[in-house]
Amino acid sequence: MNTIISFSGGRTSGMMLKTMIDYYGGCLPENIKVCFANTGKEHPATLEFVQECSEQFGCEIVWLEWQRAERPSDRWKVVDFQTAARKGEPFSGLIDLRGYLPNPVTRFCTQELKIRPMKYYAQQMLGWKEWQVAIGFRADEPRRIAKLKIQNECFDRFAPLAEMGITKSDVGKFWKNQKFDLKLPNQNGETAHGNCDLCFLKGIHKRAALIAEKPQTADWWIAQENKIGSTFCRNLPDYKTLKTIAINQQELFEQEDNQDCFCTD
Repeated sequence: MNTIISFSGGRTSGMMLKTMIDYYGGCLPENIKVCFANTGKEHPATLEFVQECSEQFGCEIVWLEWQRAERPSDRWKVVDFQTAARKGEPFSGLIDLRGYLPNPVTRFCTQELKIRPMKYYAQQMLGWKEWQVAIGFRADEPRRIAKLKIQNECFDRFAPLAEMGITKSDVGKFWKNQKFDLKLPNQNGETAHGNCDLCFLKGIHKRAALIAEKPQTADWWIAQENKIGSTFCRNLPDYKTLKTIAINQQELFEQEDNQDCFCTD
């Protein structure tokens, strides 16, 4: 069946990609495409990892980005490692178009920046009418797996690693046996620096720790809140306040850890 491998640029989806390549004897069939959707807010190491996976695994990875256009179906383009946005341009452009910020309830960023560019690529470039999307979810992520069937799209989603019973421990072992790896810290099977650098769905303590490590990372998020006059998360400190707290090493109140999102792995 026509298939898109949705490669987020993380270790789990990287393992999924290599597993599927190996399943097909080292070369993916023509009706299986690998796509990476760049928001412009990924860590530089993520972009380097995507490129290295393409080179080391010997497979083509199609780089996609959101772009502003009058018709929704034109809001995507193909880029590559050299031309990919690195200053949040696709994400900020989407916010400008919408006129408000995504938030934990209305997460239009994932839909518009990642899911729809892959959908339009499949329809317009490949001419597909039916296909499935492989997602890098593991067997130890039951809540995320349960949500795979909840959608109103023309394609189905499945999680091959979950079907194989793969857990975060297995992912860690896999990359220890490879000759390259994502150059971001692996903390108990999680990569806090991965995907959008200070995504509002990351736990507030994790965001504060990331800001303390590199304070200027918060500036793009602060700029988005300032231009809209609102915040990404109601009832939580805005990014300007969070930066101040992080720099001064002030204590934060207790808050839930990461929330589920189809961007992350």
